[in-house]
Amino acid sequence: MDRSIALRGLGTLVLGAAVAGCASVAPVPYSEMASSAYMAPDKADASGRVPYRYSTSVDWRAYNKVILEPVVVYRGRDQQFGDISDHDKATLAAYMQTRFAERLRGRFTLVRERAPNTLRIRLTLTGAVTNTPVLGTLSRFDMAGAVYNGVQAARDGEGTLTGSVIYGVEIFDATTARLLSAYVTKQYPGAYDIKASVGALAAANAGVDKGADALMAQLN
Repeated sequence: MDRSIALRGLGTLVLGAAVAGCASVAPVPYSEMASSAYMAPDKADASGRVPYRYSTSVDWRAYNKVILEPVVVYRGRDQQFGDISDHDKATLAAYMQTRFAERLRGRFTLVRERAPNTLRIRLTLTGAVTNTPVLGTLSRFDMAGAVYNGVQAARDGEGTLTGSVIYGVEIFDATTARLLSAYVTKQYPGAYDIKASVGALAAANAGVDKGADALMAQLN
């Protein structure tokens, strides 16, 4: 019994340390993104998912075509990849390219050349956090983790010991090269998305899916 209590206490301490560590990974207005000088803190974003944004008045329905540039893996000194390997960065960037293209194709014609009524979108992968193997899933069932994740689920916050993805979005008028919108966002799965807790990049991939949906909500 004493051993069980000790293990449970150790698990709670590990969980607490992990939660504190995850909370410290917050996006910044990345200095080497072209639009960084235009972005400002987004005080209207209560979720914290989009801490920095630049926006103009745009009639998005006037656009029916889009150029999606190849996803850029950010190399600036203020990148937030931690110890993620170059291979995993490339894998995540490729997933972003595919998923955003799929979402955009439902509303726009994807093209390669500049033309009237065309947007140009640049995605810059600036950071990511991988899942913590095993513990990320187990924390959904541990008593301390269940309480914390329940609170986070209610507020659409991050779950424990699971990953996330951070990236920038820049949207231009393809003909004039005018910057129409830009933002930095941190995306992650729901706190009780068990599937997204299994596999190193599963949570980051789920965050990409959420981010693609959020972009489409803006453009519709």
